[in-house]
Amino acid sequence: MYGRLAANFLLRNIAKNQRNLRYLSVIKCCSLPRTIVATNYTAPQRKYSSTKQPTEHVVDSILDHATYERVCAETLDGLNDYFEQLMESIDNIPGSDLAYSDGVLTVNLGEHGTYVINRQTPNRQIWLSSPTSGPKRYDFVGESSGATGKWIYRHNSQSLHELLQLELQKVFETQKLEFEDLPFGGR
Repeated sequence: MYGRLAANFLLRNIAKNQRNLRYLSVIKCCSLPRTIVATNYTAPQRKYSSTKQPTEHVVDSILDHATYERVCAETLDGLNDYFEQLMESIDNIPGSDLAYSDGVLTVNLGEHGTYVINRQTPNRQIWLSSPTSGPKRYDFVGESSGATGKWIYRHNSQSLHELLQLELQKVFETQKLEFEDLPFGGR
């Protein structure tokens, strides 16, 4: 008798306080042969396999926001000016075009593809989309004052300017390119 009353009392209280339950609760009643389970707990869904942990990008830029904006603007302005000079000096790339607006530099090299270089303020990075090597994210490595340094891709430690030098030398075969002489190019 007491077992059923206790079970009913427990079930009523559990139903009233069900919103407050966070974990699986198992209540065993000694006079009843069954086990009563009451819960509002749901197991968390795994969004990754047990063999591969999720990767997370950690922003660890050494630059404060104002310095990042200055260094990024100098880098993109220098690249824009250099690409303008390159486009004017060579006529053998039909359909080539250059656009720079709101921190996005787009270099269309006709049949060779389009390079897009843009700032990513939340991450304090510069992103590159290359028709040859694909997308890359560059972090500034150097003094926290932004006086010296360069934009480095973490996965292979190659700088933005080095990559542009290598890839675009194949496009501008006859000209000697000097991307590393630009602001934050590494020299």
